[in-house]
Amino acid sequence: MRLDKYLKQSRLIKRRVVAKEAAENSFVYVNDKIVKPSYKLSIGDIIKINFKKKSITVKVTSISQFDSMYDLIDEKEN
Repeated sequence: MRLDKYLKQSRLIKRRVVAKEAAENSFVYVNDKIVKPSYKLSIGDIIKINFKKKSITVKVTSISQFDSMYDLIDEKEN
């Protein structure tokens, strides 16, 4: 599944357009690398999102929308 679509479906970011912009502006890392919104995610990937006031790190556990899609690894206030 594409990174921007995953972020929207997992509700980490509420809108796909915002998820796409976040990835394009280097606020989203997958496995410690800056990636494009079209990056193909796999189970086990580690996603780090830098928001304005906090950063979140999650591990992809499922690509299916019906399961719990991620495990929260870390959440820090900036």
